[in-house]
Amino acid sequence: MEDLIAKAAGQLARSRYAVALTGAGMSTESGVPDFRGPNGVWTRNPDAERQAYESYYRFQRDPKAYWIERMTAVTWLKDMESARPNPGHHALAELEEMSILKSIVTQNIDNLHQKAGSKKVLDYHGNISLLRCYSCDTRYDPQQYELERMLAEDRLPPYCQKCNGVLKSDVVHFNEAIPPDVAKHSQEEVAGCDVMLICGTSAVVYPFAMLPRMAKQERAGRKTVIIEINAEATPLTAEGVSDYLIQGKTGTILPKVLEAVKQKRKAEGQ
Repeated sequence: MEDLIAKAAGQLARSRYAVALTGAGMSTESGVPDFRGPNGVWTRNPDAERQAYESYYRFQRDPKAYWIERMTAVTWLKDMESARPNPGHHALAELEEMSILKSIVTQNIDNLHQKAGSKKVLDYHGNISLLRCYSCDTRYDPQQYELERMLAEDRLPPYCQKCNGVLKSDVVHFNEAIPPDVAKHSQEEVAGCDVMLICGTSAVVYPFAMLPRMAKQERAGRKTVIIEINAEATPLTAEGVSDYLIQGKTGTILPKVLEAVKQKRKAEGQ
């Protein structure tokens, strides 16, 4: 494993444009439950999964009812808001601060990368800490709206300050398209990278799963090196999408990769 960590550090240190794709494996290490694992939210409560598949349709049919339910129901989403970044999140943030990692594209909605200090984060499936306009995709901090007061005064749903469209959670629900701006920017990041870290995701949920496979395609003779950091081998490993797998927890491996990058830079006098 130490040889692979050193190899990854060398490739990152030499990279021109490195990006990271992250998934639920990083969040579970911060205590955020996954959905379909042995102790997943939907494994323990199948009714919650059925409701999740209906959320987007409920919003379209009756935005007011959607908001009342969102604000009054007891859900696992409220627990997510109190989660804290783990050493893996902090390692990625520091690699960005060192100008090595250029961006993170994440499946996670928990805002943990931002809490750790990462600046360029593309929330592919949205962000629990934001609101988004259904019409124009403008995003808002919920603190710009007195949602509890709006609930008490029967003034829900909130409306966009730009186009007056109705607002929803920024989280991408089932049957909802990935916001066009995020989809476009994510593809641009993948197309431009020469090193990619796959952290805590097997990339089997589409369309996110297309991104590492897009990166694998050679462009004008340029090949992207794809480094997988996962607790277990995944379809990306089996299909040869990743060049190699560093097996273990992201919260353990990423800080080691970061330290190896620092040592390499120090040895080269950078």
